[in-house]
Amino acid sequence: MTLLQKEYNDVAYISGPLLFVNAASDLPNGSIVNIKDGQGKMRGGQVISVSDQNAVIQVFEETRGLDLANASVSLVEDVARLGVSKEMIGRRFDGLGRPMDGLPAVVAEKRLNINGQPMNPAARAKPEEFIQTGISTIDTQISLIRGQKLPIFSGSGLPHNELAAQIARQAKVPGHEGDFAVVFAAMGLTQREVSYFTQEFERTGALARSVLFLNKADDPAVERLLTPRMALTTAEYLAFEHGYHVLVILTDLTNYCEALREIGGAREEIPGRRGFPGYMYTDLANLYERAGVVNGKPGSVTQIPILSMPDDDITHPIPDLTGYITEGQIVVDRTLNAKGVFPPINPQPSLSRLQGNGIGKGKTRADHKNISDQLFAAYANGLDLRKLVAITGEDALTETDKLYLKFADDFEGYFIGQGDQDRSIEDSLTVAWGILSKLPQSQLTRISKDSIDKYYGTKMDEMWKGSRSMQ
Repeated sequence: MTLLQKEYNDVAYISGPLLFVNAASDLPNGSIVNIKDGQGKMRGGQVISVSDQNAVIQVFEETRGLDLANASVSLVEDVARLGVSKEMIGRRFDGLGRPMDGLPAVVAEKRLNINGQPMNPAARAKPEEFIQTGISTIDTQISLIRGQKLPIFSGSGLPHNELAAQIARQAKVPGHEGDFAVVFAAMGLTQREVSYFTQEFERTGALARSVLFLNKADDPAVERLLTPRMALTTAEYLAFEHGYHVLVILTDLTNYCEALREIGGAREEIPGRRGFPGYMYTDLANLYERAGVVNGKPGSVTQIPILSMPDDDITHPIPDLTGYITEGQIVVDRTLNAKGVFPPINPQPSLSRLQGNGIGKGKTRADHKNISDQLFAAYANGLDLRKLVAITGEDALTETDKLYLKFADDFEGYFIGQGDQDRSIEDSLTVAWGILSKLPQSQLTRISKDSIDKYYGTKMDEMWKGSRSMQ
């Protein structure tokens, strides 16, 4: 496409990060522009709305000090694009895809529209291959399947950043370790968090198979809206052009949605629930639906979006809308975190709707599904008994009830609370059997007799025991 070599000088007014330009109806919607002020300083921007009256431009940098009388706008590119290359693996970029690791810019093999291309629903393959995260609670009870979108619901002050780094470090598709890559996009980070992720990826060697996009809290809000799209464009390129199985981790989607609300307010849009724009569902769907497996393509894109729920409210618009679009949720629990359990993932409100597709005989292990169900039931029973004990004390409990109470403690202490260990699915099932074997065989009603005969009485190795000893 031949771009218009034209300048637009009738800048009407500025509202926060938005610039309103009159007589610019021929600017393409979504195009990238340069804004030049009277001193010759250049700022970047993107056209987000065009009408007969004016064009609205989101400015990538600060608009403070921009003189309307001397400002001019010129077209750079017809649509926001990212130069992509396989050499991006092992690199760090800012939210706009500019290198921030001190190395030269990537030599682009292609320049792709960051909004992606619609995936033909008829071309989608059924997700049914297990991804091992190395975290027992996820792998055993909330299994992640290749091509799935499975969000993590957390809260303010909870260790979701540490959890994200652990997943990025440990995740793999068994049998495909060589062509597995992680695209990590973080939005609204403090400088301390930028340092943490940078050092963590470098210290553990995870950077060698990762592409990082880091958007800081003091960067313009509009950049936060582009960061996940940059990451997903990179992921789609690596997956469908080079055959990688790509895990995309997006954190924190709450910061993204708040930037969306800020931009909507500057555009004077009619707000929806809690001030968020009414199109937030569509906007989030545009991100989440860029995951999947395509027939005839060797690669895949799997997503783990992470969001912190304001006031731990799972009915808040951000987790609420996310739950409609995605295929389950992993819930980080404040009570478990207060006990010192890490990672503090509560399996009770958590769910993976695609788990059944990717586990079982020939995929993980034949007893996987039954173990998952039995752990869930036994833990629920133990939690109910804890509430009863708080009222009546332990004197009224049967011996079996006391075993369930002990099971709940062991489950939290040794199965959920694995710390920074990297457990294979075999290791996780071994720990599960070690804890379940403390219950009488008659209580294991969700497990087949063959599995009980084979695994009941499994002893946990010392390396799988937490800081407390099992009695």
